[in-house]
Amino acid sequence: MNATERTADVVIIGGGLGGVSATLAAARLEAKVILVEELDWLGGQLTSQAVPPDEYPWIEYLTASQSYATFRETIRDYYRRHMPLTDAARTRIRLNPGQGNVSSLCHEPWVAVKAIDELLAPHLAAGRVTVLRKHRVLQAETDRDRIRAVHVRDLEADTELVLTAPIFIDATEIGDLLELAKVEHVFGAEAQSLTNELHALPEADPFDQQAITWCLAADYLPGEDHTIDKPRDYERLKTLQLDCWPGPQLSWTLSDFVTHQPRERPLFVGPTDTDSLYDLWHARRIAYRQNFVPGSYASDITLANWPQMDYWEKPVVGVPPEAQALALEEARQFSLAFFYWMQTDAPRHDGGYGYRGLRLRGDVLGTTDGLAKQAYYREGRRIQAEFTVLEQHIGVAARPGETRAEHFADSVGIGAYRIDLHPSTRGRNTVDIDSFPFQIPLGALLPVRVENLLPACKNLGTTRITNGAYREHATEWSIGEAAGTLAAFSLARKQPLRAVRADKGLLGDFQRTLEGQGVLLAWPSFGALTPVQRVGYQHAKS
Repeated sequence: MNATERTADVVIIGGGLGGVSATLAAARLEAKVILVEELDWLGGQLTSQAVPPDEYPWIEYLTASQSYATFRETIRDYYRRHMPLTDAARTRIRLNPGQGNVSSLCHEPWVAVKAIDELLAPHLAAGRVTVLRKHRVLQAETDRDRIRAVHVRDLEADTELVLTAPIFIDATEIGDLLELAKVEHVFGAEAQSLTNELHALPEADPFDQQAITWCLAADYLPGEDHTIDKPRDYERLKTLQLDCWPGPQLSWTLSDFVTHQPRERPLFVGPTDTDSLYDLWHARRIAYRQNFVPGSYASDITLANWPQMDYWEKPVVGVPPEAQALALEEARQFSLAFFYWMQTDAPRHDGGYGYRGLRLRGDVLGTTDGLAKQAYYREGRRIQAEFTVLEQHIGVAARPGETRAEHFADSVGIGAYRIDLHPSTRGRNTVDIDSFPFQIPLGALLPVRVENLLPACKNLGTTRITNGAYREHATEWSIGEAAGTLAAFSLARKQPLRAVRADKGLLGDFQRTLEGQGVLLAWPSFGALTPVQRVGYQHAKS
């Protein structure tokens, strides 16, 4: 292999939502950016992992930043310009293509890919941005407290590139660059003695990690048979059960996310293509056929990211590559086994067993097997930061007598999501608790030692508990936007990244730069505590 070198102002490793927003933010301020992504799609959890946006309930009225609002409207505009919507749907201001319950903008992942490409296009044309798709990060060269270069491999040409820049950003899904560059970090669960968090574990356990999920897309054609081949582990998985779970993994019986009491949530509770029902089918429906001209869609399409598909048998972060590969393949089998169970053995809402008309729809996920391109990772490596966000900064129960989250003077953005942890690889049940809408402190973006690296997604300075609130789509976008803006600002001012937080004058200038880009740094004041001031169970699970 012949290694060649490329240089930029900022090199961003990882093309998820945080990587994309960091790229756009840096490019808007005239920085030259190289964005590296291992897959052929940009967008991470929204596209390659296929998860429709989980967002706070006020997203249509108050977005964390103008750029995220623009991104959402670009998705809607794509449907209006290119898709066979009905006249009623086309003129709907808050068009929700899938009418899913988790968001006011449930859509097909490939459309978000188109929207991202559209937003990047002007910067690509101007030469400010270079996107290296299908490139895998191999190693990092370091010199004391700085990263000098990152080596990546072109997976198609089998050649190696050496990327250099004054600033590097880790936007990988599980913090791969942190490990390669030996940036101080943690993963898994911290000890309560360290964080004093209400819901932390008594002892630290790096391999107590949230379940991952390998999502899939499906439609439903009654009267047809689209049964897949029986997955190899089906007989074992059919009776598999967490000790803390009220029934087998493959069933409609769940553990309530908050109370941990048994709860039934079947695939359908009524007609399969009505508007909004509380069942699995309507939770993340990404295409509602009645929004489209008759005949355009043979069926609704739903995205399956359900508790029955949570893979908790083995951790995937911080383990050897062969162990990680094994766990990822088992996660795929988990999802296929549940899908096969729904097709063959699941009790039907109208009597009988099995929905053989369920059909995998890999075409909307960019795959041939019906599964997403990548597993949905709920946590990864997190930097040891100048400042770490704790449960007592944002958790409702951890802030008795308070009506809002902790105020951060160094805020670089806002977010809102409940603290939501899925079952863990140690067999622990969910943690699902209310949180206040929160800020993103700049201190959580600054590693304790390395001078020229920033995190751009869920790898910022949080604990395992607070990461459960900072990991969702809109907040990841805001984290990436802050990182990209900080990189460009620091380069323009010829100041170290760390100096921006340490110097009040620089910090004020940086925050004004963010506000000039349409970023909100604080939530509006609501006065006394009201239901809209917290992100709680009722919204999240309805």
